Amino acid sequence: MTQQKEDRLISPRGKNEDNELEQTLRPRQLSDFVGQEKIKRNLEIFMTAAQKRNEPIEHVLLYGPPGLGKTTLAYIIAHEMGVNIKVTSGPAIEKAGDLAAILTNLGEGDVLFVDEIHRLSKIIEEVLYPAMEEYAIDIVIGKGPSARTLRLDLSKFTIIGATTRIGLLSSPLRDRFGNIYRLDFYDNGEIEKIIKRSARILKIELAKDAAEAIAQRARKTPRVANRILKRVRDYAQVKADGIITPEVARESLAQLEVDELGLDETDRKLLDIIISKFNGGPVGVGTLATATVEEIETIEEIYEPFLMQIGFLHRTPRGRMATPAAYKHLGKKVPSNLTDKLF
Repeated sequence: MTQQKEDRLISPRGKNEDNELEQTLRPRQLSDFVGQEKIKRNLEIFMTAAQKRNEPIEHVLLYGPPGLGKTTLAYIIAHEMGVNIKVTSGPAIEKAGDLAAILTNLGEGDVLFVDEIHRLSKIIEEVLYPAMEEYAIDIVIGKGPSARTLRLDLSKFTIIGATTRIGLLSSPLRDRFGNIYRLDFYDNGEIEKIIKRSARILKIELAKDAAEAIAQRARKTPRVANRILKRVRDYAQVKADGIITPEVARESLAQLEVDELGLDETDRKLLDIIISKFNGGPVGVGTLATATVEEIETIEEIYEPFLMQIGFLHRTPRGRMATPAAYKHLGKKVPSNLTDKLF
C-alpha cells in the first residue's frame, strides 16, 4: 500500500504535479476563497483592525486535514495585508542559524508561513518564542566561559503556522498564536463552486451537473477536486471532444477506480482489512499500520479523517472500528452485535 499511496489520485497530500495547478487556481483575495465562512469572517475583522492600527496581524495557526486551503489562506492574508510572504516548513529549519537568517530578512509586517510547524525541534522553538513575543532573537556567540549572548531586534512580522496534527504542537508554542483556526471538510455545494471556478480559469467546458458528479467524488477536499478535474479533463479531451458531462466524469473516475463516494482501492482495502482480519475491530492503530504496511501517521492523517467524516470508521477507546455503513458499502453483511461493539 505504501507505493500505491504515493500515486493515489484522491490523496489530500500535495504532490509535485499539484504545484503549478494550485498556483494557477489559488485565489488571491478572501472574497474569492470558497468555504470556511466563519474563519473568513474572523480574519476579515482581525486584518481590518490591524490595518487601522498600522500593525501586523497577530500570529495565526491553521490546522486540519491536508488539502483544505491552509497554504492558500496564508497567501491571501499576506496579499490582503499588502506584505511579502516567506514560505518554509518545520523540517527545513534545522539550526537556530537557519531561523535567524529567515527572520532577519523579513521586512516590516511580512508573513512567515511555516508548514508542518509541529515538526519544529525544541531548540528552534526556544529561539522562536522571543521572536514571536518581543520581535527579537538571542544569538549565542562563542563557546564555554567566553560565550556571550547577542540580541538582534527584528522587524514586526506575522507567523502563520500550519499543521495537520495540532496535538503534536507544544503548549508553549501554541499559546503564542493569537488566532487559531480549524479548517473543516467542505460540503458538496462548496466543492461544486470551487470546481466551476477552476473550470473557468482553466477554460474547461462543463456540461450541466458535471461539477456535481465530480464534487461527489472529491472527498470534500479542494485539492482533490482540482486534481480530479484535471484528470477528467484529459479523459474528456480523448473520449468526449473536450466536454465534461456527468457521464464522462463517472466513466473517467470508474476507470481510475474511484467510486461514487470518492473511495479508491486503498480505502476499500483498509476497511476490508479491519472487517475481514479483525472482525470489524476494534483494532489498535499500531496493529492496523502493521497489517496495512503503512505508517501510523499516514493512517491518522490521510485515511482516517475522511473515512470518519463519512461515517465509515469509528474511534473507540479500544481502537478503530468499521461502521455498518462501511460494511454495506463493501457489500458485506453487518454483524448483529456491531452496534454493541461500537458503543
